[in-house]
Amino acid sequence: MQDTPSPAATAPVNPFAEPTALGLLGLAVGCAALIPIAFGHSLTAAGFRTAAFYCLYFGAGCQFIAGVMALANKNLLGGTLFTTFAFNWLMNYQTLSGLAEGRVPDAGIVLSVDVIFLVIFVVLTYAFGFFSKLLFAFLLDIVLLFAFRVLKELTHSTAFALPIALSTVVLAGIALYLAFGILVNSAAGRAVFPIPGPLFKAATP
Repeated sequence: MQDTPSPAATAPVNPFAEPTALGLLGLAVGCAALIPIAFGHSLTAAGFRTAAFYCLYFGAGCQFIAGVMALANKNLLGGTLFTTFAFNWLMNYQTLSGLAEGRVPDAGIVLSVDVIFLVIFVVLTYAFGFFSKLLFAFLLDIVLLFAFRVLKELTHSTAFALPIALSTVVLAGIALYLAFGILVNSAAGRAVFPIPGPLFKAATP
């Protein structure tokens, strides 16, 4: 007679370890490469070229790997976010590489894409509010970043340059904190880096 399998034996096992920390660390490194440029420094061919490669390898590379792994783990929300953002980092790579060679991207097309990204991240911000207040703040900072980019292009004003730079710094900081929370808390078995709970309460099925 065949034994009845226990719940633990029949529970699905994810094919990969939790990839979120990898995606967040890659994002933080990519942001770090953009911060000097955002504050008006390293505006040279060498500066653009150097930042472009960090955006490619860490921003796009780490986030694409994390996104694919998350989707394989059946994490639809996290996988969608990381994979979509990975291609945004590829755009950053292409833009910076072009600037290093004196090629400026078309402002109208960049504005149109930024508007779409703004809409996407507004909806994703609401969705992540069902998981953590800090994740909500993380996505809200991305929303503000794209809103400032859109306003800067629409008004042709330099007044939004500083808010964009500060939003980039905040984004890197929150990404590092979340990544450390995932990595260190699991290793320590306690909340060394506390991560608050959900902002919204999901409806009971």
